[in-house]
Amino acid sequence: MQSEQNYVNVDDYIQNIYTKNRQKYIETGKKPGMKCITYGCQANAHDSEKICGLLSKMGYEVCGHEEDAAIIIYNTCCVRENAENRVFGNLGQIKKLKSENKDLKVILCGCMVQQDAIVEKIKQSYRFVDVIFGTFNLHKLPVLLYTNMETNSQIIDIWQGAKEAEDDLPALREFKFKASVNIMHGCDNFCAYCIVPYVRGRERSRAPESIINEVEALAKDGVVEVTLLGQNVNSYGKGLPGNVSFANLLGRVAKIDGVKRIRFMTSHPKDFSDELIETIKSNDNVCKHVHLPLQSGSTAVLEKMNRKYSKESYLELVSKLREAIPNIAITTDIITGFPGETDIDNEETINLIKKVQYAGAFTFIYSKRTGTPAAAMDCQIDEETIKRRFDKILNTLNPIVYEISKSHVGNTYEVLAEEVSKSDTGLLTGRLDDNSLVHFKGGEAFIGSFVNVKIIDCKTFYLMGKIMEG
Repeated sequence: MQSEQNYVNVDDYIQNIYTKNRQKYIETGKKPGMKCITYGCQANAHDSEKICGLLSKMGYEVCGHEEDAAIIIYNTCCVRENAENRVFGNLGQIKKLKSENKDLKVILCGCMVQQDAIVEKIKQSYRFVDVIFGTFNLHKLPVLLYTNMETNSQIIDIWQGAKEAEDDLPALREFKFKASVNIMHGCDNFCAYCIVPYVRGRERSRAPESIINEVEALAKDGVVEVTLLGQNVNSYGKGLPGNVSFANLLGRVAKIDGVKRIRFMTSHPKDFSDELIETIKSNDNVCKHVHLPLQSGSTAVLEKMNRKYSKESYLELVSKLREAIPNIAITTDIITGFPGETDIDNEETINLIKKVQYAGAFTFIYSKRTGTPAAAMDCQIDEETIKRRFDKILNTLNPIVYEISKSHVGNTYEVLAEEVSKSDTGLLTGRLDDNSLVHFKGGEAFIGSFVNVKIIDCKTFYLMGKIMEG
């Protein structure tokens, strides 16, 4: 069943499902479990918190394993083909679990299912998926789930645009002491390789008062670190009444009592303003870390990518940042193998990496996305050439990252202790203001607190430290 946009009282459906689950709890003494698997970016992770918030209101509780779940949700990403392949692989594995447990509900949502071809594939090959919805109607999950429960038929509800705000939905946050806040949705940049504008829609900025109110409420709830989210936060404010800019919003958030750290993702180099640089510099609780996607160090490739800046203007921006904030950490995204890229273009990227001295980078092999301009371009690069260039970039980048990590050794920093290390339960994991990851010994009582940690050793991508007394 594929439905059109309509407006219903979602609370009624939440209550109906809660009543069903409450009865099961009375009969079994156990709440039905939910397992949400998230792919992709921080925006997707934040959407998953809202999905879990809604399901929690319906009487579900988080469980650790799919085998223990009454409902399994895959919140998908389509930026790269590998993410889609992983989803289909997991669905294949879950089919057996579904056949053994007829009451299990399987839900597929997010960016991936905004593509018609993907929905058709699911309808043909994965008929056991109960509910499918996209990026614009997350708030309708209770309606869709209840409809499936009543009809036992596959429910598909994909909207092609946003009509209702979803920012006031309940969220079941992973951390009590830090949170993400959407300041805008969608993207207007239309980079040639990127499918995001097609699956997330055009830019839509939230009213500043709505954002401020949300951050104030989070601060009162004990949140000390806030990350402001948008596909391009620098574009925030376009279309809103009055003289609204991201720099202005960031400055207002910085004045909210209780917010000790503010981060933001992601900044596009084409419109990173001098005003924003000054705001970062002049507010101590705005973290001195900027993620500034490069994608390519070749102006010719950047032009084909429709990135709207040149190598020279990118380097000028980096110079401004470093002059104003000498201790700032700059991280980036880099794509290798964009159609038409040459060895000379790749060398330009390597030379720019050396000039900028990145503290970290997400490096990607170009992924052909159907529906994007780049997918139809001539001169697609063969895998062997891409792999050779990719390795060359990593061999340049990683020693630089290591040297920056090494420069922390011997110094003491304020660290927000976030969680027990996933690789060593005897360690805690946290981050410095500059976003460096650090592992250190300490009890779980420290989690959610700021502690002074002396860095005693480093690896390329993380630091080792010890808590300093007093």
